[in-house]
Amino acid sequence: MTQTERRIFLIRVLLQENRKYRELQIPSGEAEQKKLLRSLMNVRPPRPIGEDFLTVQDGYLREETARKGVTDITDLTPVESGIYLWQGDITTLKCGAIVNAANSGMTGCYAPCHGCIDNAIHTYAGVQLRLACAEIMKKQGHEEPTGQAKLTPAYNLPCDYVLHTVGPIIYGGVTEKDRELLAACYRSCLELAQQNGIGSVAFCCISTGEFHFPNGEAAEIAVDTVRKYKGNTEVIFNVFKDADYEIYRELLR
Repeated sequence: MTQTERRIFLIRVLLQENRKYRELQIPSGEAEQKKLLRSLMNVRPPRPIGEDFLTVQDGYLREETARKGVTDITDLTPVESGIYLWQGDITTLKCGAIVNAANSGMTGCYAPCHGCIDNAIHTYAGVQLRLACAEIMKKQGHEEPTGQAKLTPAYNLPCDYVLHTVGPIIYGGVTEKDRELLAACYRSCLELAQQNGIGSVAFCCISTGEFHFPNGEAAEIAVDTVRKYKGNTEVIFNVFKDADYEIYRELLR
């Protein structure tokens, strides 16, 4: 199957799953089809799906990631011992684990095509990731506390695992408790990686953006915590925006 054939197949299956979507017409343009497919994946609740769908989805997502270009940690140059700074799309990074800035529900972002990292990671990992997270949360029996972390497979992402952590949400000024909870996110991810023999972890800018932690202060906490607790784990600070790159470059000089 071509990518177009795969995409249309996936859209048709997802449209048929939900009665209110069955009359929707599949657009003819590639960009519009991609937007519709991502939207349908984003809003889909965590539940099993047929092996035929998963086989086609897995092939489609891996090809899409390959077309974007995969960056391997082995091709990066550390800025200091065991620490890297890399600007790019974290869903294209090949390493031990990437960190997802999750919400307390832990099953991903349900807003169609939202720009958050939680949405991107769940989109390109595939529908298996939401189901795996839902099963963890069902067993846990309550929302995920801020500052802790959970580990899942990465499915169709080029990394091996995803570490999900919930950062503090800032209302007004940053408190000392907020700082402690943000540091706990980094520490919890590193501890979980070490417990599972994961040699490298890529951190996004946890709690910035949607959760409103000031970028500079968040980066200071991130760098300080990683330096104290990384042990033998290699750490990549992943940034997407130019402003964050400059902040981390200055801190890691």
